[in-house]
Amino acid sequence: MRLREEPGFRRFWLASTVSYLGTAVGSVALVVLVERDLDGSAADLGAVSAARWAPYLLVGLFAGVLADRVRRRPLLVATDAGRALVLAVVVATALAGVLTIPVLAGLMLVFGTLSIGNDAAHQSFLPRLLPRAALPRANARIEQSEAVAQTGGQAVGGGLVGWLGAPLGTGVDALSHAVSAVLLARTAPEDPVPREPPGLRRVLAQAGEGLAWVYRHPTLRPLALGTHWWFVCHSLLTTVYAFFALRELGIGAVGLGVTYAVAGVGALAGTTQAQALADRVGIGTAIAGSRVLEAGGFAVVITASVAPSPVAATAVAAAGQFVVGLGMGLEGPTEMSYRQGVTADGLQGRTGATMRSFNRAAITIGAPTGGVLADVVGFRPALWVGVVGMAAGGVALARSGLRHAVRG
Repeated sequence: MRLREEPGFRRFWLASTVSYLGTAVGSVALVVLVERDLDGSAADLGAVSAARWAPYLLVGLFAGVLADRVRRRPLLVATDAGRALVLAVVVATALAGVLTIPVLAGLMLVFGTLSIGNDAAHQSFLPRLLPRAALPRANARIEQSEAVAQTGGQAVGGGLVGWLGAPLGTGVDALSHAVSAVLLARTAPEDPVPREPPGLRRVLAQAGEGLAWVYRHPTLRPLALGTHWWFVCHSLLTTVYAFFALRELGIGAVGLGVTYAVAGVGALAGTTQAQALADRVGIGTAIAGSRVLEAGGFAVVITASVAPSPVAATAVAAAGQFVVGLGMGLEGPTEMSYRQGVTADGLQGRTGATMRSFNRAAITIGAPTGGVLADVVGFRPALWVGVVGMAAGGVALARSGLRHAVRG
């Protein structure tokens, strides 16, 4: 099967790519918006990030039930349109000079709530577009698009934010979600209406079924727990890194965007080799080894603090981010395809939402912790805490039941 000949997948792929591009620009804009426009601290950035992901902890499990009980395409379209509107409000309030850290955190709380439904439908929609045998290639193509979007989007985002300001960079992100909604509305796969009648008791039971499937499964359980820990460490590292780059390295919005973009290059390189690596060393070893590699990349980033100039610091930080991106690219398609391959269609939404909810909830721990650590003990010690934690998690995962995982 040639993926490009599948019209439903083509539109889905394009919508995902456009959304990823906007998110890449918006990620740079958000950091600069907090640090420069709102004169915030690392702890403030951690709080805003935590607000963005907190809804996953509150209602994330039920989003999976929702994705398994309704048509997934309308859910994707509605939530993308809603996210575009929320980001438009961020832009308007920032340009009007009335945006504050608490207001931004509140808007990110709404944005995160909409993202829950979108994420649940997005990951469970793909298995309806393609047969399971095509999922590894399809996930690799989508993650390659994300990597390319990150590479170009964050480089462009750094330039746009440095030239036009953070609010307009956020506007690019808003536009991307609106375009994605239009593209998804034109995607016409087999998307049947589930026959399950509504009812609170049944909703709770279905959420419990998703939890039981993930945390009683001999290989999904260690994968889920290890990934939750990875999100704690990764969110700590990325929160601290943004302020480390801007304030200690002094590389500015453009330099920050460049380092993020190089991470995207690494991710693109990783996704092209992900399936081959998993076939060669096994699914569990590929995922665990990639996480140790990512920890090593952040260790390289820390050494940028001794570079003799901002240009040299940018080069060292970019090299480290390349390694981080490479590891993420190597593990991402493998992890996603394995989970989709061993899960029945009727559990796809709940399985994805269960893992994603606790993953994102982990960010509400890691991001604020990183911000507070950076403000109390300094950027470099805080980064080392994240590096050691991530490496230890990778080693533990390699010794877990995931080492017995085989493709479904």
